[in-house]
Amino acid sequence: MIDLRTLREDPDRLRASQRARGEDDAVVETLLDLDERRRGALSRFESLRAEQKSIGKSVSRASGEEKAALLDRAKELATQVKSAESEAEKLAGELDELIQTVPNIVEEGAPHGGEDDYVVIEEVGEKPVFDFEPRDHLELGELLGAIDMERGAKVSGSRFFFLKGAGARLQLGLLNMAMQQAVEAGFIPMIPPVLVKPESMQGTGFLGAHAGEVYRLPEEDLFLVGTSEVPMAAYHADEILDGAELPYRYAGWSSCFRREAGSYGKDTRGIIRVHQFDKVEMFSYCRPEDAAEEHRRLLAWEKEMLAKIEVPYRVIDTAAGDLGTSAARKFDCEAWVPSQGRYRELTSTSNCTEFQARRLAVRFRDKDGKPRHVATLNGTLATTRWIVAILENHQRADGSVEIPRALRPFVGLDVLEPVKVR
Repeated sequence: MIDLRTLREDPDRLRASQRARGEDDAVVETLLDLDERRRGALSRFESLRAEQKSIGKSVSRASGEEKAALLDRAKELATQVKSAESEAEKLAGELDELIQTVPNIVEEGAPHGGEDDYVVIEEVGEKPVFDFEPRDHLELGELLGAIDMERGAKVSGSRFFFLKGAGARLQLGLLNMAMQQAVEAGFIPMIPPVLVKPESMQGTGFLGAHAGEVYRLPEEDLFLVGTSEVPMAAYHADEILDGAELPYRYAGWSSCFRREAGSYGKDTRGIIRVHQFDKVEMFSYCRPEDAAEEHRRLLAWEKEMLAKIEVPYRVIDTAAGDLGTSAARKFDCEAWVPSQGRYRELTSTSNCTEFQARRLAVRFRDKDGKPRHVATLNGTLATTRWIVAILENHQRADGSVEIPRALRPFVGLDVLEPVKVR
């Protein structure tokens, strides 16, 4: 959640952030009013409680009319204390409920606007030129015996699929290559749980406005994660980390689940927008003052992975209105998809500053021994969707696909050949 101190000291910063996101900045006045009233009620409660304690001590020393008067006052105070405490708790609850709905403050320099208002930072690589009519990833996947959407739909419904044969080997090789790179860069590998408690989902900002995107198991009151960012962010919940050891870096390999609510009719062909996929995700806990630099490091590691699969891509600075609830800044890497003649997102990396850490109570002890909230960041290192870019950019006229050189040792093949599909 946002910092109440920042709200009080610099409310214009939150107003500007809300406007950049296309959100109503009137919430700032409501928050300030609730906060002032809550602090007033708390002050009254503490003052009355102090008087109540003082009178309690005086009663035992008093006698006669003085004692009777003190007892009457003590009775009055008991009612007033209870009322003031109730009012403070009520206002605190209202403030907490409202502040949970307010997204993170956008980092200075992020573009304003919505989904189409991103800024292209750079373009890398040459788009392939084919002397034949290129196939899309699904046609290639079917020729190679790598992707089976028809049986996926038969078994599980729309937007589900089987990866088999070369497809399974390609995904396993890709994710293993990503995990090896992460380990070599100093990340601790993790295979986290994919079912989490509501507190973990709420703490990372995936409920509220995004509740429609996640699967929930009501009987167990658990959620299926859409990214291993969720369990890795909650991993150190309610802990104080060693400031001298920061940053803590983890790389999580997990299956991910998304309902894709609101995406009816979008990307229905193939495996671009599906309900289940696998991913290797980087996650970092660092000092708030180091977060912007750490964000650039995560982006550099993503670019290193993209170079290994030899596809043209661009890096965009995502506009404020297209940021998630927790993100203050987000960079996306989008690969060229020949069959669509456009770039599609393969990775994203977000700086969530202290937003998630406040919700999850993750802190570190600084040199002076004072606990402070950490900053959290995340970044995609490889996902199932990368198969789309690999197949389409490396296809050959006969339907075979050349495996990028760095990926070959992990897949165990140099070329994927068409097969007789069963």
